[in-house]
Amino acid sequence: MQSSTVVLLVSVFLASAVEMVEALTIVVAVGVTRGWRPALQGAGSALAVLAAVVAAAGPALVLWVPLGALRVAVGGLLLVFGLQWLRKALLRAVGLKEKHDEDAAFAQQVAALGGPPGAAAGLDRAASVVAFKGVFLEGLEVVVIVLTLGVAAHRLALVAGGAAAAVVVVAGVGAVVARQLSSVPENAMKMVVGVMLVSFGTFWSAEGAGVHWPGSDLALPVLVGVYGAVAWAVVALLGRARVVGVDAT
Repeated sequence: MQSSTVVLLVSVFLASAVEMVEALTIVVAVGVTRGWRPALQGAGSALAVLAAVVAAAGPALVLWVPLGALRVAVGGLLLVFGLQWLRKALLRAVGLKEKHDEDAAFAQQVAALGGPPGAAAGLDRAASVVAFKGVFLEGLEVVVIVLTLGVAAHRLALVAGGAAAAVVVVAGVGAVVARQLSSVPENAMKMVVGVMLVSFGTFWSAEGAGVHWPGSDLALPVLVGVYGAVAWAVVALLGRARVVGVDAT
């Protein structure tokens, strides 16, 4: 398997896993408070809609959009996504932004839904809608990543398979650990995903603009290494500056 393919699969898997952990928090909250039937119905319906979007939009993009223009557009979009993820992960890593707490998110969802599950919980449409919205909104970002990465690389089936694998893994882990979602190293995963998305964005936007990378696809792991080193250096420098600032006060 080529190095670029490995990077592609890891990027999609981690990005999908991060979003699905957040979606799982909502589904578990619905299941615990209002019953598992509406929770699973809502989640299943959302996954079906998202899969249909990928199946409909992916081939259309491949058939009708020129590859060069597509890669420039995709590269720019991935740079935006990647820089957003990377910025938040860097700020959280040095303590300048509060880390995402899945236990707190779970408690908030439970409080919003309210009440223990009753005998008619399976008919609770409101709970099903909450689960649907949670999975759909978190999954929509996964769909964008799957379409952009898969279509630009002409590996839509492979990328979609990586995303589906992440959904299965997160669902399996969620079935075992249920509420213990805070143990997932989400910020570290977001840091890795941010680095990879920025690397792909740089690679494809430049390639779409006519740049020929030395070593072709072998340039992609090099970009990942460079951006990873820069991210590590930024965390080290900001962390040191924060410590010095605290000591000075």
